[in-house]
Amino acid sequence: MKKVRLIIRLYTEGVSKKTISEKSGCSRNTVKKYIRQFIALGMTFEELNKLSNTSLEELFKSEPPSPGKKLETLKSYFPEMEKALKKKGVTRELLWNEYISENPDGYRLSQFKEHYNRWRKQSSGVMHIEHKAGDKMYVDYAGDRLEIVDMDTGELRQVEVFVAVLGASQLTYVNASFSQRKEDFIQSCENALHYFGGVPHAIITDNLKSAVIKSDRYEPTLNEAFRDFTLHYGLSALPAGPYKPRHKALAEGMVKIIYRVIYPVIRQNKYTSLEDLNRDLLIELDKLNNKLMQGRPYSRRMLFEETEREALQPLPAHCFEIRHKKVATVMKNNHVCLSVDKHYYSVPYEYIGKKVKLFYNQADLEIYYQYEKIASHKRDHRPFRYTTVSEHLASSHQYITDWTPESFIERAGKVGMDTRVYIQKVLEKPQHAEQAYRSCQGILSLAKRVGNERLNNACARADYFGEYSYKTVKTIIERKLDFTDPSKDDDIKTIPLHNNIRGKRYYK
Repeated sequence: MKKVRLIIRLYTEGVSKKTISEKSGCSRNTVKKYIRQFIALGMTFEELNKLSNTSLEELFKSEPPSPGKKLETLKSYFPEMEKALKKKGVTRELLWNEYISENPDGYRLSQFKEHYNRWRKQSSGVMHIEHKAGDKMYVDYAGDRLEIVDMDTGELRQVEVFVAVLGASQLTYVNASFSQRKEDFIQSCENALHYFGGVPHAIITDNLKSAVIKSDRYEPTLNEAFRDFTLHYGLSALPAGPYKPRHKALAEGMVKIIYRVIYPVIRQNKYTSLEDLNRDLLIELDKLNNKLMQGRPYSRRMLFEETEREALQPLPAHCFEIRHKKVATVMKNNHVCLSVDKHYYSVPYEYIGKKVKLFYNQADLEIYYQYEKIASHKRDHRPFRYTTVSEHLASSHQYITDWTPESFIERAGKVGMDTRVYIQKVLEKPQHAEQAYRSCQGILSLAKRVGNERLNNACARADYFGEYSYKTVKTIIERKLDFTDPSKDDDIKTIPLHNNIRGKRYYK
Protein backbone atom coordinates (compact mmCIF):
# COMPACT_ATOMS: atom_id res chain seq x y z
CA MET A 1 0.00 0.00 0.00
CA LYS A 2 3.06 2.30 0.36
CA LYS A 3 3.56 2.03 -3.40
CA VAL A 4 -0.11 2.87 -4.02
CA ARG A 5 0.16 6.00 -1.84
CA LEU A 6 3.38 7.01 -3.67
CA ILE A 7 1.79 6.49 -7.11
CA ILE A 8 -1.31 8.56 -6.24
CA ARG A 9 0.77 11.36 -4.61
CA LEU A 10 3.09 11.67 -7.59
CA TYR A 11 0.12 11.61 -9.96
CA THR A 12 -1.60 14.48 -8.10
CA GLU A 13 1.67 16.41 -8.23
CA GLY A 14 1.68 16.18 -12.03
CA VAL A 15 4.52 13.68 -12.46
CA SER A 16 4.41 11.67 -15.70
CA LYS A 17 3.36 8.01 -15.67
CA LYS A 18 6.77 6.94 -16.95
CA THR A 19 8.55 8.72 -14.09
CA ILE A 20 6.07 7.35 -11.56
CA SER A 21 6.76 3.83 -12.88
CA GLU A 22 10.48 4.31 -12.43
CA LYS A 23 10.22 5.78 -8.91
CA SER A 24 7.70 3.25 -7.62
CA GLY A 25 9.23 0.17 -9.27
CA CYS A 26 5.85 -0.81 -10.78
CA SER A 27 5.11 -1.45 -14.43
CA ARG A 28 3.43 1.31 -16.40
CA ASN A 29 0.29 -0.83 -16.78
CA THR A 30 0.06 -1.23 -13.00
CA VAL A 31 0.50 2.51 -12.55
CA LYS A 32 -2.25 3.17 -15.07
CA LYS A 33 -4.54 0.70 -13.30
CA TYR A 34 -4.19 2.40 -9.89
CA ILE A 35 -4.61 5.85 -11.44
CA ARG A 36 -7.84 4.71 -13.16
CA GLN A 37 -9.17 3.36 -9.88
CA PHE A 38 -8.23 6.58 -8.07
CA ILE A 39 -10.07 8.68 -10.64
CA ALA A 40 -13.13 6.40 -10.40
CA LEU A 41 -13.21 6.85 -6.61
CA GLY A 42 -13.64 10.63 -6.91
CA MET A 43 -11.51 11.28 -3.80
CA THR A 44 -8.66 13.72 -3.12
CA PHE A 45 -5.21 12.44 -2.18
CA GLU A 46 -5.60 13.91 1.32
CA GLU A 47 -8.81 11.95 1.91
CA LEU A 48 -7.30 8.77 0.56
CA ASN A 49 -4.06 9.18 2.57
CA LYS A 50 -6.07 9.24 5.85
CA LEU A 51 -7.33 5.69 5.25
CA SER A 52 -5.69 2.70 6.91
CA ASN A 53 -3.79 0.18 4.84
CA THR A 54 -6.66 -2.32 5.26
CA SER A 55 -9.28 0.14 3.99
CA LEU A 56 -7.02 1.19 1.16
CA GLU A 57 -6.50 -2.42 0.14
CA GLU A 58 -10.27 -2.98 0.01
CA LEU A 59 -10.57 -0.07 -2.44
CA PHE A 60 -7.79 -1.11 -4.78
CA LYS A 61 -7.72 -4.94 -4.66
CA SER A 62 -10.74 -5.43 -6.96
CA GLU A 63 -12.15 -3.82 -10.05
CA PRO A 64 -13.00 -0.10 -9.83
CA PRO A 65 -16.33 0.70 -8.14
CA SER A 66 -17.63 2.16 -11.40
CA PRO A 67 -16.46 -0.26 -14.07
CA GLY A 68 -16.71 0.33 -17.74
CA LYS A 69 -19.80 -0.43 -19.76
CA LYS A 70 -18.31 -3.68 -21.11
CA LEU A 71 -17.83 -5.16 -17.63
CA GLU A 72 -21.24 -3.87 -16.53
CA THR A 73 -22.81 -5.75 -19.45
CA LEU A 74 -20.89 -8.90 -18.55
CA LYS A 75 -21.85 -8.82 -14.86
CA SER A 76 -25.51 -8.35 -15.68
CA TYR A 77 -25.25 -11.62 -17.62
CA PHE A 78 -23.94 -13.65 -14.64
CA PRO A 79 -27.21 -14.24 -12.62
CA GLU A 80 -28.90 -15.83 -15.65
CA MET A 81 -25.69 -17.68 -16.43
CA GLU A 82 -25.67 -19.15 -12.92
CA LYS A 83 -29.21 -20.48 -13.41
CA ALA A 84 -28.38 -21.92 -16.83
CA LEU A 85 -25.32 -23.78 -15.54
CA LYS A 86 -27.61 -25.84 -13.26
CA LYS A 87 -29.21 -27.47 -16.30
CA LYS A 88 -27.75 -30.64 -17.76
CA GLY A 89 -25.50 -30.24 -20.78
CA VAL A 90 -24.91 -26.51 -20.22
CA THR A 91 -21.23 -25.46 -19.99
CA ARG A 92 -19.39 -22.16 -19.58
CA GLU A 93 -18.01 -22.43 -23.11
CA LEU A 94 -21.54 -22.80 -24.50
CA LEU A 95 -22.72 -19.74 -22.57
CA TRP A 96 -19.64 -17.77 -23.63
CA ASN A 97 -20.49 -18.49 -27.28
CA GLU A 98 -23.97 -17.03 -26.71
CA TYR A 99 -22.47 -14.02 -24.92
CA ILE A 100 -19.86 -13.28 -27.61
CA SER A 101 -22.41 -13.62 -30.42
CA GLU A 102 -24.45 -10.84 -28.78
CA ASN A 103 -21.35 -8.84 -27.76
CA PRO A 104 -18.65 -9.22 -30.46
CA ASP A 105 -16.36 -6.79 -28.62
CA GLY A 106 -16.83 -8.62 -25.32
CA TYR A 107 -14.31 -10.51 -23.20
CA ARG A 108 -12.48 -13.58 -24.50
CA LEU A 109 -13.15 -16.99 -22.94
CA SER A 110 -10.38 -16.91 -20.31
CA GLN A 111 -11.38 -13.44 -19.06
CA PHE A 112 -15.05 -14.45 -19.23
CA LYS A 113 -14.37 -17.34 -16.85
CA GLU A 114 -12.13 -15.24 -14.61
CA HIS A 115 -14.75 -12.51 -14.14
CA TYR A 116 -17.46 -15.08 -13.47
CA ASN A 117 -15.35 -16.84 -10.81
CA ARG A 118 -14.60 -13.50 -9.15
CA TRP A 119 -18.30 -12.53 -9.21
CA ARG A 120 -19.30 -15.86 -7.69
CA LYS A 121 -16.74 -15.63 -4.89
CA GLN A 122 -17.91 -12.12 -3.99
CA SER A 123 -21.51 -13.38 -3.61
CA SER A 124 -22.03 -15.02 -0.23
CA GLY A 125 -24.02 -18.20 0.19
CA VAL A 126 -23.17 -19.64 -3.25
CA MET A 127 -21.50 -23.04 -3.42
CA HIS A 128 -18.40 -23.44 -5.54
CA ILE A 129 -19.78 -26.77 -6.78
CA GLU A 130 -22.12 -26.35 -9.73
CA HIS A 131 -25.17 -28.50 -8.94
CA LYS A 132 -27.27 -29.80 -11.81
CA ALA A 133 -31.04 -29.36 -11.62
CA GLY A 134 -32.87 -32.43 -10.34
CA ASP A 135 -29.63 -34.23 -9.56
CA LYS A 136 -29.22 -34.45 -5.78
CA MET A 137 -31.04 -33.91 -2.49
CA TYR A 138 -28.89 -33.41 0.62
CA VAL A 139 -30.30 -34.44 4.01
CA ASP A 140 -29.05 -33.98 7.58
CA TYR A 141 -30.24 -33.59 11.17
CA ALA A 142 -29.66 -30.40 13.14
CA GLY A 143 -27.47 -30.92 16.18
CA ASP A 144 -29.51 -28.41 18.20
CA ARG A 145 -32.92 -29.94 18.98
CA LEU A 146 -36.29 -28.28 19.55
CA GLU A 147 -38.69 -29.06 22.41
CA ILE A 148 -42.35 -29.84 23.02
CA VAL A 149 -44.21 -30.07 26.34
CA ASP A 150 -45.59 -33.46 27.38
CA MET A 151 -49.21 -32.76 28.40
CA ASP A 152 -49.36 -35.77 30.74
CA THR A 153 -46.19 -35.12 32.75
CA GLY A 154 -45.43 -31.48 31.99
CA GLU A 155 -41.87 -32.43 31.05
CA LEU A 156 -39.99 -31.00 28.07
CA ARG A 157 -39.36 -33.56 25.36
CA GLN A 158 -36.62 -32.96 22.81
CA VAL A 159 -37.38 -33.62 19.15
CA GLU A 160 -35.07 -34.06 16.16
CA VAL A 161 -35.06 -31.53 13.32
CA PHE A 162 -34.60 -32.98 9.82
CA VAL A 163 -33.33 -30.79 6.95
CA ALA A 164 -33.39 -31.56 3.20
CA VAL A 165 -31.97 -29.30 0.46
CA LEU A 166 -32.11 -29.60 -3.32
CA GLY A 167 -28.65 -28.99 -4.76
CA ALA A 168 -29.41 -26.71 -7.72
CA SER A 169 -32.07 -24.35 -6.35
CA GLN A 170 -31.29 -24.79 -2.62
CA LEU A 171 -35.04 -25.17 -1.99
CA THR A 172 -35.25 -26.41 1.60
CA TYR A 173 -37.55 -28.64 3.65
CA VAL A 174 -37.63 -28.85 7.47
CA ASN A 175 -39.46 -31.41 9.59
CA ALA A 176 -39.49 -32.36 13.29
CA SER A 177 -39.74 -35.97 14.51
CA PHE A 178 -39.39 -37.78 17.80
CA SER A 179 -36.28 -39.75 16.80
CA GLN A 180 -33.74 -40.52 14.10
CA ARG A 181 -34.85 -44.15 13.88
CA LYS A 182 -35.40 -45.60 10.42
CA GLU A 183 -39.20 -45.19 10.53
CA ASP A 184 -38.96 -41.48 11.36
CA PHE A 185 -35.98 -40.90 9.05
CA ILE A 186 -37.65 -42.53 6.04
CA GLN A 187 -40.92 -40.72 6.74
CA SER A 188 -39.06 -37.37 6.85
CA CYS A 189 -37.30 -38.13 3.54
CA GLU A 190 -40.65 -39.03 1.97
CA ASN A 191 -42.25 -35.85 3.30
CA ALA A 192 -39.42 -33.84 1.71
CA LEU A 193 -40.00 -35.46 -1.71
CA HIS A 194 -43.72 -34.66 -1.54
CA TYR A 195 -42.94 -31.09 -0.45
CA PHE A 196 -40.68 -30.68 -3.49
CA GLY A 197 -43.29 -32.34 -5.71
CA GLY A 198 -40.80 -34.68 -7.40
CA VAL A 199 -37.85 -37.01 -7.00
CA PRO A 200 -34.18 -36.12 -7.66
CA HIS A 201 -31.79 -38.71 -9.03
CA ALA A 202 -29.79 -39.17 -5.82
CA ILE A 203 -29.97 -38.56 -2.08
CA ILE A 204 -26.88 -37.63 -0.04
CA THR A 205 -27.17 -38.75 3.59
CA ASP A 206 -25.06 -38.84 6.69
CA ASN A 207 -23.79 -42.20 7.96
CA LEU A 208 -26.55 -42.59 10.56
CA LYS A 209 -27.72 -46.16 11.28
CA SER A 210 -31.18 -45.43 9.87
CA ALA A 211 -29.58 -45.20 6.42
CA VAL A 212 -26.24 -47.03 6.56
CA ILE A 213 -25.48 -50.28 8.37
CA LYS A 214 -21.77 -50.28 7.58
CA SER A 215 -19.97 -47.18 6.34
CA ASP A 216 -17.34 -47.49 3.67
CA ARG A 217 -15.43 -45.00 1.56
CA TYR A 218 -16.47 -46.64 -1.70
CA GLU A 219 -19.49 -48.94 -1.18
CA PRO A 220 -21.33 -48.46 2.13
CA THR A 221 -23.92 -51.06 3.14
CA LEU A 222 -27.41 -49.56 3.27
CA ASN A 223 -30.06 -50.30 5.84
CA GLU A 224 -32.52 -52.74 4.21
CA ALA A 225 -35.58 -50.55 4.86
CA PHE A 226 -33.82 -47.44 3.50
CA ARG A 227 -32.68 -49.40 0.44
CA ASP A 228 -36.29 -50.45 -0.23
CA PHE A 229 -37.31 -46.80 0.12
CA THR A 230 -34.76 -45.66 -2.49
CA LEU A 231 -35.88 -48.43 -4.87
CA HIS A 232 -39.53 -47.42 -4.44
CA TYR A 233 -38.77 -43.81 -5.40
CA GLY A 234 -36.07 -44.57 -8.00
CA LEU A 235 -33.34 -42.82 -5.99
CA SER A 236 -29.64 -43.56 -5.85
CA ALA A 237 -28.34 -43.42 -2.27
CA LEU A 238 -24.90 -41.79 -1.94
CA PRO A 239 -23.96 -41.63 1.76
CA ALA A 240 -21.28 -39.08 2.60
CA GLY A 241 -17.84 -40.45 3.37
CA PRO A 242 -17.11 -41.24 7.04
CA TYR A 243 -16.10 -38.05 8.87
CA LYS A 244 -16.50 -36.05 5.64
CA PRO A 245 -19.10 -33.34 6.40
CA ARG A 246 -17.96 -31.38 3.34
CA HIS A 247 -19.57 -34.07 1.18
CA LYS A 248 -22.93 -32.66 2.31
CA ALA A 249 -21.78 -29.10 2.95
CA LEU A 250 -24.98 -27.71 1.42
CA ALA A 251 -27.10 -29.36 4.14
CA GLU A 252 -24.60 -28.32 6.83
CA GLY A 253 -24.77 -24.72 5.65
CA MET A 254 -28.57 -24.77 5.53
CA VAL A 255 -28.70 -26.00 9.13
CA LYS A 256 -26.78 -22.85 10.16
CA ILE A 257 -29.24 -20.66 8.25
CA ILE A 258 -32.17 -22.39 9.99
CA TYR A 259 -30.52 -21.76 13.37
CA ARG A 260 -30.32 -18.07 12.52
CA VAL A 261 -33.66 -17.54 10.73
CA ILE A 262 -36.23 -20.14 11.93
CA TYR A 263 -35.14 -21.20 15.44
CA PRO A 264 -35.48 -17.75 17.07
CA VAL A 265 -39.13 -17.51 15.91
CA ILE A 266 -40.05 -21.08 16.88
CA ARG A 267 -38.50 -20.81 20.35
CA GLN A 268 -40.76 -17.90 21.22
CA ASN A 269 -43.68 -20.37 21.42
CA LYS A 270 -44.47 -23.44 23.50
CA TYR A 271 -45.74 -26.53 21.70
CA THR A 272 -47.65 -29.50 23.10
CA SER A 273 -47.76 -31.61 19.94
CA LEU A 274 -45.49 -32.47 17.05
CA GLU A 275 -48.23 -31.49 14.57
CA ASP A 276 -48.37 -27.89 15.86
CA LEU A 277 -44.58 -27.60 15.79
CA ASN A 278 -44.35 -28.87 12.20
CA ARG A 279 -47.15 -26.52 11.13
CA ASP A 280 -45.22 -23.46 12.34
CA LEU A 281 -41.95 -24.82 10.93
CA LEU A 282 -43.55 -24.95 7.46
CA ILE A 283 -44.83 -21.38 7.80
CA GLU A 284 -41.34 -20.06 8.60
CA LEU A 285 -39.83 -22.33 5.97
CA ASP A 286 -42.01 -20.84 3.25
CA LYS A 287 -40.83 -17.39 4.26
CA LEU A 288 -37.21 -18.52 3.94
CA ASN A 289 -37.76 -20.18 0.55
CA ASN A 290 -39.57 -17.11 -0.82
CA LYS A 291 -36.99 -14.60 0.43
CA LEU A 292 -34.46 -13.25 -2.10
CA MET A 293 -31.10 -14.96 -1.72
CA GLN A 294 -28.21 -12.74 -0.66
CA GLY A 295 -26.58 -11.16 -3.68
CA ARG A 296 -29.19 -12.62 -6.04
CA PRO A 297 -32.27 -11.12 -7.68
CA TYR A 298 -34.29 -14.31 -7.05
CA SER A 299 -35.42 -16.57 -4.21
CA ARG A 300 -34.95 -20.31 -3.73
CA ARG A 301 -38.57 -20.89 -4.70
CA MET A 302 -38.24 -18.79 -7.87
CA LEU A 303 -35.05 -20.61 -8.86
CA PHE A 304 -36.70 -23.97 -8.19
CA GLU A 305 -39.77 -23.18 -10.29
CA GLU A 306 -37.64 -21.90 -13.15
CA THR A 307 -34.85 -24.47 -13.31
CA GLU A 308 -35.47 -27.53 -11.15
CA ARG A 309 -39.13 -28.50 -10.93
CA GLU A 310 -39.26 -29.93 -14.46
CA ALA A 311 -35.96 -31.78 -13.94
CA LEU A 312 -37.35 -33.83 -11.02
CA GLN A 313 -38.71 -37.32 -11.64
CA PRO A 314 -42.46 -37.78 -10.99
CA LEU A 315 -43.61 -39.16 -7.65
CA PRO A 316 -44.87 -42.78 -7.67
CA ALA A 317 -48.60 -43.42 -7.37
CA HIS A 318 -48.34 -44.83 -3.84
CA CYS A 319 -46.39 -43.81 -0.77
CA PHE A 320 -43.69 -46.09 0.62
CA GLU A 321 -44.42 -48.26 3.62
CA ILE A 322 -41.74 -50.08 5.55
CA ARG A 323 -42.09 -53.82 4.99
CA HIS A 324 -41.09 -56.23 7.74
CA LYS A 325 -40.00 -59.81 7.17
CA LYS A 326 -40.73 -63.04 9.05
CA VAL A 327 -39.96 -66.68 8.29
CA ALA A 328 -42.65 -69.26 9.10
CA THR A 329 -43.50 -72.91 8.37
CA VAL A 330 -46.81 -73.73 6.68
CA MET A 331 -48.92 -75.75 9.13
CA LYS A 332 -50.88 -78.93 8.28
CA ASN A 333 -54.05 -76.87 7.90
CA ASN A 334 -52.17 -74.94 5.17
CA HIS A 335 -52.04 -71.69 7.20
CA VAL A 336 -49.09 -69.67 8.50
CA CYS A 337 -49.06 -67.60 11.66
CA LEU A 338 -47.94 -63.96 11.69
CA SER A 339 -46.54 -63.99 15.21
CA VAL A 340 -46.78 -60.21 15.63
CA ASP A 341 -50.60 -60.32 15.52
CA LYS A 342 -51.09 -64.06 16.26
CA HIS A 343 -53.29 -64.17 13.17
CA TYR A 344 -53.38 -67.03 10.65
CA TYR A 345 -53.32 -66.69 6.84
CA SER A 346 -53.97 -69.39 4.22
CA VAL A 347 -51.36 -70.67 1.78
CA PRO A 348 -51.95 -73.07 -1.17
CA TYR A 349 -52.11 -76.60 0.29
CA GLU A 350 -49.18 -77.88 -1.81
CA TYR A 351 -46.80 -75.81 0.38
CA ILE A 352 -47.72 -77.61 3.63
CA GLY A 353 -44.53 -78.16 5.67
CA LYS A 354 -42.48 -75.65 3.62
CA LYS A 355 -40.63 -72.67 5.07
CA VAL A 356 -41.96 -69.42 3.58
CA LYS A 357 -41.16 -65.71 3.98
CA LEU A 358 -43.80 -63.23 5.12
CA PHE A 359 -43.41 -59.59 4.04
CA TYR A 360 -45.89 -57.24 5.68
CA ASN A 361 -46.71 -53.62 6.41
CA GLN A 362 -49.65 -51.97 8.16
CA ALA A 363 -52.13 -52.86 5.41
CA ASP A 364 -50.94 -55.90 3.46
CA LEU A 365 -49.15 -59.22 3.79
CA GLU A 366 -47.39 -61.16 1.02
CA ILE A 367 -46.08 -64.73 1.27
CA TYR A 368 -43.12 -65.93 -0.81
CA TYR A 369 -41.58 -69.33 -1.40
CA GLN A 370 -38.18 -69.35 -3.11
CA TYR A 371 -38.63 -65.82 -4.58
CA GLU A 372 -42.11 -66.63 -5.90
CA LYS A 373 -45.18 -64.95 -4.42
CA ILE A 374 -47.67 -67.69 -3.51
CA ALA A 375 -50.28 -65.70 -1.55
CA SER A 376 -51.29 -62.17 -0.57
CA HIS A 377 -53.81 -60.99 2.03
CA LYS A 378 -55.10 -57.82 3.63
CA ARG A 379 -53.55 -57.67 7.06
CA ASP A 380 -55.90 -58.47 9.93
CA HIS A 381 -54.69 -57.41 13.40
CA ARG A 382 -57.26 -59.50 15.33
CA PRO A 383 -55.52 -62.30 17.29
CA PHE A 384 -56.39 -65.99 16.94
CA ARG A 385 -58.46 -65.48 13.79
CA TYR A 386 -58.12 -67.10 10.37
CA THR A 387 -58.00 -65.39 6.98
CA THR A 388 -58.68 -68.06 4.38
CA VAL A 389 -58.92 -68.09 0.59
CA SER A 390 -60.99 -71.10 -0.53
CA GLU A 391 -58.78 -71.67 -3.59
CA HIS A 392 -55.87 -72.43 -1.23
CA LEU A 393 -57.67 -75.44 0.26
CA ALA A 394 -57.64 -78.98 -1.09
CA SER A 395 -60.86 -79.88 -2.96
CA SER A 396 -61.98 -82.16 -0.10
CA HIS A 397 -61.76 -79.27 2.37
CA GLN A 398 -63.09 -76.36 0.36
CA TYR A 399 -66.71 -76.96 1.32
CA ILE A 400 -65.89 -76.10 4.96
CA THR A 401 -65.28 -72.49 4.03
CA ASP A 402 -68.95 -72.24 2.96
CA TRP A 403 -70.20 -73.11 6.45
CA THR A 404 -71.94 -69.99 7.75
CA PRO A 405 -75.21 -69.56 9.68
CA GLU A 406 -76.77 -67.84 6.71
CA SER A 407 -75.87 -70.66 4.30
CA PHE A 408 -77.38 -73.33 6.59
CA ILE A 409 -80.60 -71.37 7.14
CA GLU A 410 -80.93 -70.82 3.39
CA ARG A 411 -80.48 -74.55 2.66
CA ALA A 412 -82.96 -75.49 5.40
CA GLY A 413 -85.56 -73.13 3.92
CA LYS A 414 -85.45 -75.13 0.69
CA VAL A 415 -86.38 -78.29 2.64
CA GLY A 416 -89.31 -76.77 4.53
CA MET A 417 -90.38 -74.13 7.03
CA ASP A 418 -90.17 -76.51 10.01
CA THR A 419 -86.63 -77.47 9.04
CA ARG A 420 -85.66 -73.79 8.76
CA VAL A 421 -87.01 -73.07 12.27
CA TYR A 422 -85.28 -76.15 13.66
CA ILE A 423 -81.89 -75.28 12.13
CA GLN A 424 -82.12 -71.74 13.52
CA LYS A 425 -82.63 -73.16 17.02
CA VAL A 426 -79.69 -75.58 16.59
CA LEU A 427 -77.46 -72.60 15.71
CA GLU A 428 -78.72 -70.69 18.78
CA LYS A 429 -77.65 -73.45 21.19
CA PRO A 430 -74.76 -72.47 23.50
CA GLN A 431 -72.01 -74.55 21.86
CA HIS A 432 -68.91 -74.09 19.74
CA ALA A 433 -69.72 -72.68 16.31
CA GLU A 434 -67.99 -75.52 14.44
CA GLN A 435 -69.98 -78.14 16.41
CA ALA A 436 -73.23 -76.36 15.54
CA TYR A 437 -72.22 -76.29 11.87
CA ARG A 438 -71.48 -80.03 11.91
CA SER A 439 -74.90 -80.76 13.46
CA CYS A 440 -76.66 -78.68 10.81
CA GLN A 441 -74.66 -80.36 8.03
CA GLY A 442 -75.64 -83.80 9.34
CA ILE A 443 -79.34 -82.91 9.64
CA LEU A 444 -79.58 -81.44 6.16
CA SER A 445 -77.67 -84.41 4.65
CA LEU A 446 -80.58 -86.69 5.70
CA ALA A 447 -82.72 -85.14 2.95
CA LYS A 448 -80.76 -87.13 0.36
CA ARG A 449 -81.77 -90.40 2.09
CA VAL A 450 -85.41 -89.80 3.01
CA GLY A 451 -86.49 -86.74 1.04
CA ASN A 452 -87.49 -83.21 2.05
CA GLU A 453 -90.96 -84.12 3.36
CA ARG A 454 -89.86 -86.74 5.88
CA LEU A 455 -86.95 -84.55 7.09
CA ASN A 456 -89.29 -81.59 7.52
CA ASN A 457 -91.73 -83.75 9.57
CA ALA A 458 -88.87 -85.13 11.68
CA CYS A 459 -87.63 -81.59 12.45
CA ALA A 460 -91.18 -80.55 13.43
CA ARG A 461 -91.45 -83.54 15.84
CA ALA A 462 -87.99 -82.87 17.38
CA ASP A 463 -88.90 -79.18 17.82
CA TYR A 464 -92.16 -80.19 19.52
CA PHE A 465 -90.20 -82.06 22.18
CA GLY A 466 -87.48 -79.36 22.42
CA GLU A 467 -84.58 -81.61 21.43
CA TYR A 468 -82.09 -79.98 19.03
CA SER A 469 -79.41 -82.33 17.70
CA TYR A 470 -78.53 -84.46 14.73
CA LYS A 471 -79.00 -87.69 16.69
CA THR A 472 -82.58 -86.75 17.67
CA VAL A 473 -83.65 -86.17 14.06
CA LYS A 474 -81.84 -89.31 12.89
CA THR A 475 -83.56 -91.47 15.58
CA ILE A 476 -86.99 -90.11 14.65
CA ILE A 477 -86.44 -91.01 11.00
CA GLU A 478 -85.00 -94.49 11.78
CA ARG A 479 -87.99 -95.35 14.01
CA LYS A 480 -90.37 -93.78 11.47
CA LEU A 481 -91.81 -91.55 14.17
CA ASP A 482 -92.07 -88.74 11.64
CA PHE A 483 -95.25 -90.43 10.31
CA THR A 484 -97.12 -89.95 13.63
CA ASP A 485 -98.63 -86.87 15.21
CA PRO A 486 -96.52 -85.89 18.24
CA SER A 487 -99.54 -84.36 20.02
CA LYS A 488 -101.21 -87.83 20.18
CA ASP A 489 -98.05 -89.57 21.25
CA ASP A 490 -98.14 -91.47 24.55
CA ASP A 491 -94.39 -91.10 24.99
CA ILE A 492 -94.84 -88.28 27.48
CA LYS A 493 -96.37 -89.65 30.70
CA THR A 494 -96.64 -88.14 34.16
CA ILE A 495 -94.81 -89.82 37.03
CA PRO A 496 -97.26 -91.46 39.51
CA LEU A 497 -97.20 -90.52 43.17
CA HIS A 498 -95.41 -93.03 45.42
CA ASN A 499 -94.13 -93.02 48.99
CA ASN A 500 -90.61 -93.97 47.81
CA ILE A 501 -90.33 -90.98 45.49
CA ARG A 502 -88.84 -87.86 47.10
CA GLY A 503 -90.46 -84.59 46.10
CA LYS A 504 -88.95 -81.14 45.69
CA ARG A 505 -89.46 -80.36 49.37
CA TYR A 506 -86.84 -82.96 50.24
CA TYR A 507 -84.06 -80.78 48.74
CA LYS A 508 -84.97 -77.58 50.61
